Amino acid sequence: MLVVTHDTISNPAILVVRQLPRKFFGRVTVWPRDRRAAGGILRLLVEFQAVRYVLSLSPLIVIGALWNVAALPIAQAPILMIAIIWWVEMRLLRVPDKRRAALIDAAEAARGLDLLKVQARDALTRIAARRGMKTGRLHLVVEQSELWHLRPLTYVTVQSEDGPEVLRLDAEERAILHDRLFQPPLTERLLQRINQSQNTFLRDITFDAKGVSAHARLAAALA
Repeated sequence: MLVVTHDTISNPAILVVRQLPRKFFGRVTVWPRDRRAAGGILRLLVEFQAVRYVLSLSPLIVIGALWNVAALPIAQAPILMIAIIWWVEMRLLRVPDKRRAALIDAAEAARGLDLLKVQARDALTRIAARRGMKTGRLHLVVEQSELWHLRPLTYVTVQSEDGPEVLRLDAEERAILHDRLFQPPLTERLLQRINQSQNTFLRDITFDAKGVSAHARLAAALA
């Protein structure tokens, strides 16, 4: 999980918001300052279509390099290349529509999404209380890559309707998200399965700062 905010990425200009929720996958590239925070540089590169195409065709490239006699026939077989790319993209890295419902039981998926809402609002409560917010609406946006059979790549942002804007989160607020958002039994892998089953990869949980309890405000003041 990568908490996307001004201090965690190398290109904060992408955080400009025109409307909520701010979406990243398929629109802009997020470059973490700490590459390990998003599962490593290779996992990030796989999001680029051109990189996936090269990786898909790498067996043909190796065969052509090792056996010169096969290089020309392979180079003259564009249909084979297209077929390999299609299989990797549509069957290996994505779930066919007819198989989505079988990924997870509907009741288990509902429980997972309920947990996500509860834990997201808990985190937002703590952040709003720490900031002394009494009005305004926050959005905790959890967005995942659409690619399947890979390590989940999850971007988490806190977005405010005041602006609108992606909030600049400090280290303590980022720690709240890391500690509170994905608590067992909810994991990034489980959310990935739910998202794949429903073909929905962005979850937007809203929170009204008026809902911060006096207890939460006191706890934030004493922290």
